[in-house]
Amino acid sequence: MTGVAPSDPPGTTDHDAIELVAQLRELAGADPAEVRKVVAEVLGALDRAAGGALRDQLPATIRADAGLDTARN
Repeated sequence: MTGVAPSDPPGTTDHDAIELVAQLRELAGADPAEVRKVVAEVLGALDRAAGGALRDQLPATIRADAGLDTARN
């Protein structure tokens, strides 16, 4: 059987994601609107870097919040 067992320690990517979530939660305590703006900007940049493919993977509400429902550039 292949795959990661649930008891395995988190990998580097998992650790990075956990750290990012912690940082966003810290920011959200200060100003949730600012965090939403930053996340929208990051998602927009990632979508542009992916040639518009990221928006197809996001739920409609997140696409709308990030301004990704508009025509592709």
